[in-house]
Amino acid sequence: MRRLALLTLVAVFAVLITTTLSLGQEEAKTYVRAGHLLDVQSGELLADQAIIIINDRISEVGPASQIAVPDGAEVIDLSDTTVLPGLIDSHVHLTGDYRKHGYSAVGISVPREALTGAYFARITLEAGFTTVRNVGARAFTDVALRDAIAAGELPGPRILASGPALGITGGHCDVNLFPYEADITADGVADGPWAVRQQVRENVKYGADLIKFCATGGVLSKGTLIGSQQYTLEEMEALVDEAHTLGRKVAAHAHGTTGIKTAIRAGVDSIEHASLLDDEAIALAKEHGTTLVMDVYVTDFILTMGAEVGMLPESLEKEKQVGQRQRVSFRNAHGSGVKIAFGTDAAVYPHGDNGKQFAEMVEHGMTSTEAIQAATVVAAELLGMSDDVGALVPGRYADMIAVTGNPLEQIDVLESIPFVMKGGQVYKDKLER
Repeated sequence: MRRLALLTLVAVFAVLITTTLSLGQEEAKTYVRAGHLLDVQSGELLADQAIIIINDRISEVGPASQIAVPDGAEVIDLSDTTVLPGLIDSHVHLTGDYRKHGYSAVGISVPREALTGAYFARITLEAGFTTVRNVGARAFTDVALRDAIAAGELPGPRILASGPALGITGGHCDVNLFPYEADITADGVADGPWAVRQQVRENVKYGADLIKFCATGGVLSKGTLIGSQQYTLEEMEALVDEAHTLGRKVAAHAHGTTGIKTAIRAGVDSIEHASLLDDEAIALAKEHGTTLVMDVYVTDFILTMGAEVGMLPESLEKEKQVGQRQRVSFRNAHGSGVKIAFGTDAAVYPHGDNGKQFAEMVEHGMTSTEAIQAATVVAAELLGMSDDVGALVPGRYADMIAVTGNPLEQIDVLESIPFVMKGGQVYKDKLER
C-alpha cells in the first residue's frame, strides 16, 4: 500500500510539473494575409488568403474572409504580393566557392570550406530556397553546416547532406589535379562492391542523409570523359543496396548515356545532370520512377565566366559538348512525362542565383506552373520530405516566400525574392508597404 501511495504521489507531481511547464510556454501565433497564394499541388492561384502559423508550422489556410486573426497573433500583411511555398534546390554544393575552380581551389582548407558554407547558406536562404539537398562536400562539412543551422546557430536552409561523394579512383569524384608523388585521394573514393558498401556505411556513420556517387565522368574534373561510365553495374548495385538498407536515398551524377542507364537499372533514386539521354534512358527512368535533376542554367555561367574563375580549358570544351545537348534531353524527358526535380549545381555558378534556372526550364518546355512544382512538390517527394515542406498546407513547416507580380505570368520574378520566411521566422523582408 505504501508503494502504491508513493507511485500515485509521483504521478501527481509529474502531471503538475508538466502542466506548469506547458502553461509557461505560450504558443507563438502568426497570421499572414496573402493577396494571392499559389496552391502548388493544384496549380491554382487563390485570391485573398490567410495563413495561420503556430510556432514553426502551418495550422490553417483558407479565404481571409473566413479566418479571423487569433488573439495575440503577429500579423504579417502580404496582401500586395503572391505567396508561394519556400523553394527547394535538389542539387547544391553550399561549401563550394563558385569563384574558385580548378587549380585556384586547391589551397582551400576544410575549416575554410566549412566557413564558406555558412556564408553561402545565408545567401541561398535569402534567395528564397528554404530547403536544399547538398550533394558532395569534403570531410562532412555539409553535415556540420546542416547541424549548426538546425540548432539555430546559423541562418540557412534546411539541408539534406550527403557528405563526401563516392567515386572510382581517378574518376569525377576523385581529386585529379596533383602528380603521383603527392598521393592525394578524395574522401569518398572506393573501388569494388565491398569497398563501396564500406564507404556507404562510413558516410552514414558520420551523419549523411543520402548517398551521392559518380556514375560517369564530368565537366569540371581533370582527365575524365563525360560519356564514360564509372563504376560497374555490380558496384552500383552494391552501393544502392547498402544505402537503401540503411534507409538512405541515392543520387547518381551521370552525364553519359550508358552510365545513366546502368545507374537506373541499379535502382538509384535520382540521376543528376542526365545530359545525354536517349529514348531508352528516358523510358527506363519512367519505368523505374527515377527522378531527373537537370541543371539547365549552369552552362550559361560556365561558357561566359568559366575561364575567369579558374575552370580548366578542357572543362570549357566539355561544357560546349554537353550543355545544349542537356537542354534537348530536358525537353525530351519532360515531354515523355519523366519526373524532373529542380536542381542547379550551385557553387559552379554563384550561390543565390538559383532562381535563374526557372526561366531556362520554361524556355525548354515546362510551363511556369510545372517549373515551380519541380522546386516544390516534386523536389519534396524526391527528398522524402513531403510531410514537412513543398506546399502551404496545414501541418507542414511555415516556409514561404512572397513576390510582387504573378510568377505564372512572369517566372523571372523568382530571380529576386523580397520576402522569405522559414519555420515561421522572417529572414528577409524588403517589401515596400
